[in-house]
Amino acid sequence: MEYELIHLPNGIRIVLQQVASPVSHACMLINAGARDEPVGRYGLAHFIEHLLFKQTEKRNTHQILNRLESVGGDLNAYTTKEYTCIHASFLTPYLERTLDLFEDLFFHSVFPENELEKEKGVILDEMASYLDSPEDSILDDFEDQLFEGHALGHNILGTEVDLAQLGRNDIREFIRKNYRTHEIIVGITGNYTVRKVTALVTRTLGSVLESSGHHDRTPPPKPTVLQTRVQKPINQTHYVMGGAAYSVHDPNKAGLLLLNNLLGGMGMTSKLNLVVRERHGIAYTIESNYTPLSDTGIFHIYLGTDTEKADKALRLVRTELRKLREHQLGVMQLHQAKQKFKGQIALAEENRLSLIISLSKSLMDDGRVQTLEEVFAQIDAVNAQQLLHIANEILAEENLSSLGFFPE
Repeated sequence: MEYELIHLPNGIRIVLQQVASPVSHACMLINAGARDEPVGRYGLAHFIEHLLFKQTEKRNTHQILNRLESVGGDLNAYTTKEYTCIHASFLTPYLERTLDLFEDLFFHSVFPENELEKEKGVILDEMASYLDSPEDSILDDFEDQLFEGHALGHNILGTEVDLAQLGRNDIREFIRKNYRTHEIIVGITGNYTVRKVTALVTRTLGSVLESSGHHDRTPPPKPTVLQTRVQKPINQTHYVMGGAAYSVHDPNKAGLLLLNNLLGGMGMTSKLNLVVRERHGIAYTIESNYTPLSDTGIFHIYLGTDTEKADKALRLVRTELRKLREHQLGVMQLHQAKQKFKGQIALAEENRLSLIISLSKSLMDDGRVQTLEEVFAQIDAVNAQQLLHIANEILAEENLSSLGFFPE
């Protein structure tokens, strides 16, 4: 995985991965998300992401959407608790067209009043759709419970009440405070030379006015452990357990990523999948996930099962957690876990769009891009004693909150 870094005088950084392919991918990542919204304006970052596609100083909605689609390209965006990202896939000759469009959307959107009201209706429909998917909404509700009272403790979509109040002044103030050039990363993967890309980014992004500064983000306090049950008009039980975890900068991050993958990560051979689904056949979906953030992290286990089987499924989960806390992995177990995880990481690099977004996040979080060899070295450095320590810290019963959706 070869990459090059380009720094523009205005602070925007570009990471380029050179790949001999006729298809290219690019992203623009801004270090601003839902946790940066003011109280009473929840959902603002996501609302802006929608509105970026509506109208700029020189393009209407149709021209924006057609700019890449007319040449077979694809344009999309998403918002997280900490980032806003626009990304595109296109044929090699259209990189300048893509970068010009990125610059136009992020720095020249005009947010017309009629589009604001129209898009509020679209987001209300999105909220309704989301509420119809308990397997999705329970994860967000769990995060809200985990970080209640903190900037991380509210849904990215916001609330109907807050959404109704959002206006152009809110949008412009959020952009002024958060869209800083020193916290913008552009990722590009394709068949381009450094000289070519440097010329293109200078031409399209070099005139953006420099803005610096840092987010005033307050780390969340240690969560209160809560066990919550909610009755809903559903047919299946959905259940999440977990807690706060390590940040992106914590030396135990690699160890928890490995432990998570072993416990309930990708593939059919995770411990939870083998025991709960394959051996006992009592959960269609069971998985664990670890999301490191800038100053904390989130670890959770999710399962969906028939209500009469839920207690047994949870007992099996807790048994597996206890085994990881009480028994150190053997040499062969640890070796196999590392080989599996490294193989999955390497295979995931075949998705070049996901990879370039990941590289951009790495540059944003750490100020540098890790090579695949460095990632593998961090995984290989994890030992069984460290995994046991992590399991006892993150998977301790007294540290695990839970949220269950049960049929009425």
